[in-house]
Amino acid sequence: MPKAELHTHLEGAIQPATVLELAAAHGMLHTLPASDGEGLRRWFLFRDFRHFIEIYMTIQALLRRGEDFATVAYRNGEDMAAQGIRYRELTVTTFTHTHLQGKSISIEEIFAGLEDGRRWARRDFGVEMRWVIDIPRNASFKRAGGYDPFPAQMTLAHAIAGMDYGVIGLGLGGNEVGAPPEPFAHAFAQAKAVGLHSLPHAGEMVGPASVWGALNGLDAERIGHGVRAIEDPALLLHLQERQIPLEINPTSNVCLGVYASPAQHPFPHLDRMGLFVTVNSDDPPLFNTSLLAEYQLLADTFGYDEANLARIARNAFRATCAEPELKRSLLAEFDKWLEEWNAGEQNAQ
Repeated sequence: MPKAELHTHLEGAIQPATVLELAAAHGMLHTLPASDGEGLRRWFLFRDFRHFIEIYMTIQALLRRGEDFATVAYRNGEDMAAQGIRYRELTVTTFTHTHLQGKSISIEEIFAGLEDGRRWARRDFGVEMRWVIDIPRNASFKRAGGYDPFPAQMTLAHAIAGMDYGVIGLGLGGNEVGAPPEPFAHAFAQAKAVGLHSLPHAGEMVGPASVWGALNGLDAERIGHGVRAIEDPALLLHLQERQIPLEINPTSNVCLGVYASPAQHPFPHLDRMGLFVTVNSDDPPLFNTSLLAEYQLLADTFGYDEANLARIARNAFRATCAEPELKRSLLAEFDKWLEEWNAGEQNAQ
């Protein structure tokens, strides 16, 4: 089944073998807890949020040159092809690379690397990638004086600079606790004015207030996560009436303690109420998952049959922010596959 994925973090999608490759290239193998792929894979297994951040920041520190970004983008394309993912929108937190961790890499070098990687992946695997540049919301609330606009303004400048290199939206990531969406309204208004899409995270670690803030303050076109809308009937009605897509990541939500188990996840309830739901993998190796595994979870835990899995998959193509010609082409390819699959099912009966 052709698939699209809307919610994956590039830095969180880097597999252990690539981490080892980058560490060796920079003489940084000593910074890793293991020197082989299996050892790193064990280290990657999610334990708690602190451990997750430790891994994430260790990986980020290894992206030091444009060639590194080309490598991880290309390897991402290879992973897409292996899973039948035709199109993926990947979030990249450029501010942490240009202004944090003591690295000296320019945004121009980052985009040159990303462009090389996605171009090579298109050539070798026939896949398409687009980028969402996200504001690390917590970086704006580190000072005692309250909100600091600098990370948002720099990230907005990065996103605008990348529009010729596949950047399609401005995002807002990080821990929502103590970092509400509304103060970032200035950046999102400017982003939309130049043609970027508003694609913030909300409703994951904080409840409905965060989603309302993203909708009313940031004019969000999609919501990253959004699952805690289940706690507010008025919000559910608003999302259902306006058909605002939700980028839902079930395994990630369970790992991060939003829900105690897959069976308690509200995905099927949101779907049954007519909300516009999609399924995604977030940071796949860090949560020991993949997009295929997320579809398998829908089947095994919630009883989705093939027809309903295909319906959810089509939602993702409908919700992409790809340029109109590419979006039409992707949808046409999916619908052709679906027609052929339906014909095969009828013949089998």
